[in-house]
Amino acid sequence: MATVARRRAPSAVEARRPVPAAGSDRYLNREFSTLQFNDRVLSLAEDPDAPLLERAKFAAIFATNLDEFYQVRVAGLKRQVAAGTTTTSPDGLTAAQQLARIDRRVRKLATRHARLFADDIRPALAEAGIRIARWDDLDASAQTALRETFNDQIFPVLTPLAVDPGHPFPYISNLSLNLAVLVRDQASRRRLFARIKVPPLLPRFLYAEGNGHGPAWVPLEGVIAANLDELFPGMVIAESWSFRVTRHSDLEIDDDEGDDLLETIEEELRRQRFSRAVRLEVEEGMPDHVIALLARELQIGSGDTHELAAPLGLADLWEIVNLDRPDLKPEPFHPVIPRALAPTAEGPPDIFAALRAEDILVHHPYDSFAGSVQAFIEQAASDPSVLAIKQTLYRTSGESPIVDALIRAAAAGKQVVVLVELKARLDEEANIAWARKLEQAGCHVVYGLIGLKTHCKVCLVVRQEGAMVRRYVHIGTGNYHPSTARIYEDLGLLTADERLTDDVTHLFNVLTGYSRRSEYDALMVAPINLRRRILEMIDREAARSTARHPGRISMKMNAFVDVGVADALYAASQRGVQVDLLVRGPCIVRPGVTGLSESIHVRSIVGRFLEHSRIYRFGTGEASEFWIGSADMMDRNLDRRVEALVRVEDPALQERLDSILDLAWADTTHAWSLKADGKWNRVPRGREPISLQEELMRQTTSA
Repeated sequence: MATVARRRAPSAVEARRPVPAAGSDRYLNREFSTLQFNDRVLSLAEDPDAPLLERAKFAAIFATNLDEFYQVRVAGLKRQVAAGTTTTSPDGLTAAQQLARIDRRVRKLATRHARLFADDIRPALAEAGIRIARWDDLDASAQTALRETFNDQIFPVLTPLAVDPGHPFPYISNLSLNLAVLVRDQASRRRLFARIKVPPLLPRFLYAEGNGHGPAWVPLEGVIAANLDELFPGMVIAESWSFRVTRHSDLEIDDDEGDDLLETIEEELRRQRFSRAVRLEVEEGMPDHVIALLARELQIGSGDTHELAAPLGLADLWEIVNLDRPDLKPEPFHPVIPRALAPTAEGPPDIFAALRAEDILVHHPYDSFAGSVQAFIEQAASDPSVLAIKQTLYRTSGESPIVDALIRAAAAGKQVVVLVELKARLDEEANIAWARKLEQAGCHVVYGLIGLKTHCKVCLVVRQEGAMVRRYVHIGTGNYHPSTARIYEDLGLLTADERLTDDVTHLFNVLTGYSRRSEYDALMVAPINLRRRILEMIDREAARSTARHPGRISMKMNAFVDVGVADALYAASQRGVQVDLLVRGPCIVRPGVTGLSESIHVRSIVGRFLEHSRIYRFGTGEASEFWIGSADMMDRNLDRRVEALVRVEDPALQERLDSILDLAWADTTHAWSLKADGKWNRVPRGREPISLQEELMRQTTSA
């Protein structure tokens, strides 16, 4: 099938509200707020009442989040400094000022994280029979067994690289773990430096059998360090230390240049491997002269070097988290298939008949993704009456049943159109692979609009039903990713409503063709009308608000960093509108300030599942409007991405959304409250603690 490389964005992009003057008293800093979110994640790892491997999971998530923060946010600030940019953040700080404050905060967080693992989680794991041991902690039999593993499986993969006048300093890849090794030549007595990359495709923790102290898992770098004599025969091994490098990893693509976006991104990914280093992590005890050598060769300042207790790269704790130890994990939760989509004694459900009868709201991970959204796409792929499937793909799993279904549909002769977002941050290579696989299977693959990422989550199915053609739609808040659907909280609407299916048809025509449609009936679409409509609804609620009947706005999202929407909410608050914001991550809105935001309240819920859905409610009573979709209140979502919010009109589904919001505000287990001074405080548990997520699990299994 033909492949459409990309399409130019519609020219009729909405007018933006002017950006107000910066002020530290008006907005909170986005970068600091992001670090505060990671602080809340770390607090879950510190919770002594949580299951042990759940604590280890959050320690791994903290490390992953911090890696991405440096790859994207810190790298972006450093790029501004290098370019001499003088613009300031909404709270009035230059890039250099933000970097200085970030460094101070990160050092405290990273040290706290490393010490938590060394002094708390690691000993607790050992008591539970999961001993993460150093080489010297092993007895002779365990060392012998691991030495055999080293010789058979690790040694052949290793490549020691000397650094001397004849051997330049090697390239250090992003997030790779390495050993800095000092060896001494027995003849000349000279000390020489070498680097060894710890192979990323091997397990990070090796199981040691036969240990007299009980079984143990030994970090791979520790096994390599203990066997360096095999790599440097005839040399004396002086010392070795681990280190790790983080590089700028946010693609800088001008997709208005060149003819093939896929080739452009592939080339940029190749160049990105040599992008600027933004952080150097070294093992405690590494000598200053070795740190100086690494910093000089990596062209990194001393302020970007972090000395931490080993092991480094604790994102790899996922290997320990995934061990089969249910006694150290939360009680497993099994999602439930919505009643309207559940199989019956007669066989599998007819999902299309169910959607003709009523709209269905699915709430993951409580509602089964496999039994709802995935089943919808799989039934469409196998149904001979289905003529076409059109779908956006932003992220999906490594083994994707969604992609497999689309390939089967194309093989069956259906028209399959897939918009693959090649610029999905940190998933670019995976999406290139999916794009090629779908193309080879005969799907029409589209790469989206020039200058915009396509972030909306939409699937359209076109079906022949007698003499008529009927359309069915799924539109959601999360990716078509079966794995994350088990741990991310998301919402989706399945419907055959003609107004919505007509809107989605026009949206795909914008994405794949030359449509210039600028208004929709049941959708709000960025960058076409989403910002304008959000501001209009906020202003409308402010105009309706009275002292006797104050207006109400409730928003649940991942991040709130848009100053235009923040200003609109400040103005609404000054008219008495009650504004409730549930923001999982960064938030620049400063709540509870006299004369500015007295009626604005901000909370965050960080728990077992990643709160990921977006719900927007405007108004009270029967006049309320409910919207769900893919967009956060961020300038990139409102102005530089294709996003879609859908209006939920069924009273029963509105009631369900309202109950989610109410229960979130009642949470006293995993909720945090943002204060006017920018600090986040835990919401007191009270006598009878309430947990949003546990209550939704209970409601799901008891329904």
